[in-house]
Amino acid sequence: MPRTKEQYEAMRMATREKIQSAAIKLFTQKGFSATSVQDIANKAQVSTGLMYRHYKSKDHLFNELVNVAATGLKENVEMFQSDASPTEIIQRLTLEILNDLNKNEQFSEFLMLMNQASTMENPPPEVKFLNEQSEAMLNQLAILIKKGQTLGQFKDGDEKEMAFFYLATLQGLTNIRLTMKERFISPNPKIVMAFLMKEANDDGNQTSE
Repeated sequence: MPRTKEQYEAMRMATREKIQSAAIKLFTQKGFSATSVQDIANKAQVSTGLMYRHYKSKDHLFNELVNVAATGLKENVEMFQSDASPTEIIQRLTLEILNDLNKNEQFSEFLMLMNQASTMENPPPEVKFLNEQSEAMLNQLAILIKKGQTLGQFKDGDEKEMAFFYLATLQGLTNIRLTMKERFISPNPKIVMAFLMKEANDDGNQTSE
């Protein structure tokens, strides 16, 4: 029985995901320059011809991965700008990241790869856009923290410093996840957010320590 259009599309997407997963691992472990198209094809268990049907070059593949990351950062910026409670936003983001770190090693590899990309000399437009979105996320996070302080949800402090500390904490956990692998223990989200969140009294009101 001939395959349907939907089946072909599912097969195409599955192949692209295999290629992307292989590239993320190799780019992180060996570096972009030291990784060849043949390396990626071998890791993904596809022919180089099939890989070239999906990506015309190693750079094309890398730039697509960068675009995925930049889009994710842009979505975070939009979430920070939403009307949702600052507490809800921080809790949601923290829980999502910790869950991804805990169950998916590729997530930490992907984040590490994007950090490496952000420091490239003479970066391509895709990396420049990634860096712009990273800066925008930091700025909007600081604005969100300030909003939370005004509403009495977050502890007092310099909002920019607290935004840096929050992101640095998540980055540190990413590094440890790569090093510890299956021995990694994801901390409780409350521990990660303790520097920021005010505690609630028995009557439900927020109080700082």
